[in-house]
Amino acid sequence: MMAKFFTPLAVGAAVACLASAASAQTQPQWYVAPDNGWVRDAPDTFVPPLPGRVAQDWIYGARFDNPDAVVWNSARQRLIDGQDLVGGTLRTGSPEAYCEVANAGYDFTWVEVQHAPIDISQMAAMYAACPDSIAAHGVRISETTETQIQRALDTGAMVLVVPTVDSYEEALEIVQWTYFPPMGKRSSGGGQAFQMYSGVPGGYRNSFNDNIVLILMIETLWGVEDVERIANIPGVHAIFAASGDLGNFTGYGPGEAPYEWVITRIHDAAMDAGIRLCGPMSWHPLRHPDGSRPDFSCFQGGTNAEADLRERM
Repeated sequence: MMAKFFTPLAVGAAVACLASAASAQTQPQWYVAPDNGWVRDAPDTFVPPLPGRVAQDWIYGARFDNPDAVVWNSARQRLIDGQDLVGGTLRTGSPEAYCEVANAGYDFTWVEVQHAPIDISQMAAMYAACPDSIAAHGVRISETTETQIQRALDTGAMVLVVPTVDSYEEALEIVQWTYFPPMGKRSSGGGQAFQMYSGVPGGYRNSFNDNIVLILMIETLWGVEDVERIANIPGVHAIFAASGDLGNFTGYGPGEAPYEWVITRIHDAAMDAGIRLCGPMSWHPLRHPDGSRPDFSCFQGGTNAEADLRERM
């Protein structure tokens, strides 16, 4: 049976194209074209799908192909190059403070929407104040909804951090709302991002799927229970072991066996899936010569770039 075009399972399979050398905008690899004479590159051969099979039998067109798959997001390029990734955290809606952090040497900005009183209009003003900053524009949204994800991306975020991911199904929905078709279900309705990135190679809409960085946070015992499946969803670039909330939800802290078992399970899930393992800046492996925090390679830093980035010096 052919996968449906826009079900969560189909999205998960479709985003597998992101890992290939081909463009992420071409026909999904899972797709089996109907044997009715309709040829993708020849629109005049279009044959209307049968009733009830529009999604299953649709051949996605070439309008948004990105054949060169150019990576212009510096944060995404660092992942590809095997470099570490450090975000500078902003808990104030000040554009001036934002631009200072965004140009301090961090790889991306972590605009804290979950635990700070920053709204979407403030975030838009922050990004607009220095659209060409050194750091990629990023955000930790407050909840897993289409609205939150859509608005964050339309505003210009190119590193999306999603908190408290509790299940495989929730993670699939996040991938759906993050990626443009045919990989996901993100709506193309304009927004500040289309102006900010109007001059990028390939165009913003066509190249977005090749440039976004998606980080999912494991913070609860429900998330730990499903972490292996979450980590293996195509389109997820990293999972974040949330040190504070894992203590909050387990009742244990660093160094105690139950807590360390949870961290190890998240670590192993990321390593087995071949994706990045993220954590607080204090968990950088070079700050743990005893080897107690191996393989962490992306981090939430603060606002002191000199202290946060000393491992690179």
